[in-house]
This record gives sequence, structure tokens and C-alpha cells, in this order.
Amino acid sequence: FRLISRWKRGRPSGSSCIGKDYYVKRLNGGDIIWRSCYKTSPVAVESAAARAFEGKYLLSGKKVLITGADGFIGSHLTEALVEAGACVVALCQYNSFNDWGWLENLPCLSQIEVVTGDIRDPHFCLTLTHGVDTVFHLAALIPIPYSYRAPDSYVDTNIKGTLNLCQAAKNSGVRRFIHTSTSEVYGTARYVPIDENHPLAPQSPYSASKIGADAMALSFYYSFDLPVVVARPFNTFGPRQSARAIIPTIISQIASNAQEIRVGDLEPTRDLVFVKDTCRGFLAIAGMQGGEGEVFQIGTNREISMGDLFRLIADLMGSTARPTTEVERLRPGKSEVRRLLCDNRKLREATGFEPSTPLSAALTETIDWFRRPENLARYKSHLYNV
Repeated sequence: FRLISRWKRGRPSGSSCIGKDYYVKRLNGGDIIWRSCYKTSPVAVESAAARAFEGKYLLSGKKVLITGADGFIGSHLTEALVEAGACVVALCQYNSFNDWGWLENLPCLSQIEVVTGDIRDPHFCLTLTHGVDTVFHLAALIPIPYSYRAPDSYVDTNIKGTLNLCQAAKNSGVRRFIHTSTSEVYGTARYVPIDENHPLAPQSPYSASKIGADAMALSFYYSFDLPVVVARPFNTFGPRQSARAIIPTIISQIASNAQEIRVGDLEPTRDLVFVKDTCRGFLAIAGMQGGEGEVFQIGTNREISMGDLFRLIADLMGSTARPTTEVERLRPGKSEVRRLLCDNRKLREATGFEPSTPLSAALTETIDWFRRPENLARYKSHLYNV
């Protein structure tokens, strides 16, 4: 991107340079950082950044519901919402052990109201949204290989579950309903970078169910004025990610001293987003003005092949291990998504937000987390997790 202007220290009033091309402005007692080097003027970027910052803190003291809170992204978003001062109701999948997944060991657990249940039950969902200001709907079945085995489960959870929550939110009059999509709905990129107008392609039962879920949520905006905004993250990674994904697969095997790392296809490319950045994107969407009935992508505008990703992780871990492709880890030929690269301009121009964590730094933090014995012990690195 071309740098179109640079603010000097102390100009405009209240702003100061804190590094090359980065600026900070004090707003409502806190600092927000943004870039001024993208296709909008510094004044426009400041305005968007101020809206996102002030909007985030509109959640302070507000009751918010997050579904899928016990999962990977959900647990990180729960932490971010608590930090933002929200009164968090965290929905975890019911189980007879009363296990709350990744919420169990969060330092902020005492500040969270944990509820267990199942979004597939419409009667249960009706009780969830009473008095809720904002819904963050993340609960979903997501493993793509498992969707080949049990596609009906994906319809029940992803589509019918979304229907149940939308109906409950409509009845309760929530202020904002943030529905979580996925970049998988695009299939292999027909052009790059991918913007929100890119055609959809159901290359797996999982992606088909998410296309249906997105459509269901948006239908409630058009039909019933439910204030739905669709957040569409690209490939999110970080601590607590499930072993079905390639980054935990590589890290856990190397951390377990394997010399041959079993992987799938290393040719596809992905736009990788650190989980903390994904959560910041959710908060920006929650606080933005307008956006109802629209889709906003969360991505970095950068891609990396899985082969280059393997080499980067191995280098960061000081490993000489080599990858070996296992047939069972390969998707059916027409189902593999070959390329994903985000165009994040729409969200950036609306809120001033864009991911800021460098890939190497994010991977290093992720590796450090996986290397802790208590964390690594939760992963069965010798098994293929679908």
C-alpha cells in the first residue's frame, strides 16, 4: 500500500507519532492505534478508529451472550469481552461431566456466567437471550473431514442452530446479532484478494452448512429487522486451537519429538489470522455504526502456502523434522480449497481495524503455549484428528 501522508508529532492536537506509519490518539481515557497508510485520508482513518474504539466500550456493563464460548476462538473472545467490561453469558455445549472446555482455566472465569446447553434445541435457545444486548454466535460444527462422514449433523447444528438463535434473538429484541461465518464459503478463490462479493462455492458439507447458516441469519435481517451483522474470519490460529487444524498438527508433532511430521496437502495457501486479532475484529464489528445486513471479513491481506508454513514453524522450533503426506489427511480432489487471500478493506474503512500481529510473532506465541507440558498433554499428536 502507498503511504499517502504522515502525521508529525503533536499534530493534530492530541495525536503523536509512536513509530513508523503508526499513530496513537487518546480517546475516552484509553489509547487506540491505527495506520494512516491506506487508501483513505488520515482524518477518515481517525474517524473510523475513534468509532471502533468508542463502540467497543459501549459493551461495558452490557449483557452479552457468546455461543461456542468453550471453544478455541470463543474462549479467547470471552476473555476479550470481559476485558472490555461486558457482562458475559458464556454458552458451553452440555455434557454430563459439566466440562466447560477452554473456559475452565481462564483467570476471568469468576467474572463469567456459564450456561450449558445445545443450540439445536429451540426451546432452550428461547431462554438464552432474555435481557441480552449483543449476541456473538460462534457455536458450530467446524471440522471439514468430519463433515464428509456426518453431514446431517452440520445441518442440525450450523443451520438449524442458527435459526433457533435468530428466532430467540428476534423475540428478545437484541441490539446486535453477530453471526460468525468462514472463508471456506468461497471455495477456491476465483480472484484475489477475495472481497465480500466473491461468489460462494460449497466445496464441502461444512462450507455448504455455513453458507446456509449465513443465509438464514441474513434472512432474519431482511424479514424481521433483526440487526444481524456477519463476521467472516479467514483462517484463525493460536493457543487452544483444535488438533484438526494444520498448525496444531505440526507444532504438536514436533513438540513430541517426531522426525516425520504427518500432514495433508502442502500446496494450498491460506490467509492466517492470529486469534487475538480475530477477537479484535469481532469487537470492532460489535461497536461499529451501521453494518446491519452486511458481511465483514477479518483477514490480513497476506497468504502463505502450507509448505512454507511448515518450514517456518520448523525453523521457529529449531527442528529438522520433515513433512510426509498421508493419504487419509487429503481432502477429495474437488473439495480441497486451493487458495484463500482476504481483502480486508471493507472492515478497515468502516472501523479502522486491521490485524496487526506479525505471523512469526503469532506463531512463536502459539508454539510457546503448545510446548507447555500441561497443554501438550491435551493433544494426541499420534492420531489423525478429523
